[in-house]
Amino acid sequence: MLNRLRNPKPFSLDLSLLVLRIAAGGLMLLHGIPKLLHFAERAPKFSDPLGISLPASLALTVFAEFFCSVLVILGLWTRIALIPLLITMGVVFFIVHGNDSLGERELPLFYLLAYTAIFLAGPGKYSADGLR
Repeated sequence: MLNRLRNPKPFSLDLSLLVLRIAAGGLMLLHGIPKLLHFAERAPKFSDPLGISLPASLALTVFAEFFCSVLVILGLWTRIALIPLLITMGVVFFIVHGNDSLGERELPLFYLLAYTAIFLAGPGKYSADGLR
């Protein structure tokens, strides 16, 4: 404990990564849950920016926003789980809302930057990956 007070950097970095993982993953989970629960209703109307079919586009988005978000929150296979989230937010920011003003694109940009920071720094000590 005394070492943490003298040199708080590792503790505060790991705690910051925990907060960022829970916040970004938890907020993204709030986007993924309705898509998962109402998959059949949303599939015919969902955006298909890559031309892979509406249901496939929605399925990949649900996979990223729901399942990968849970893994990020837990800090389990974090960097692997971040790849679909980074791709999804990149598609949303650059393609789906590519012609919109920055004000309308700031949320996917925030997620993209937060996930990039976690990807670069790693999940931190307070994660399932950190326990291994």
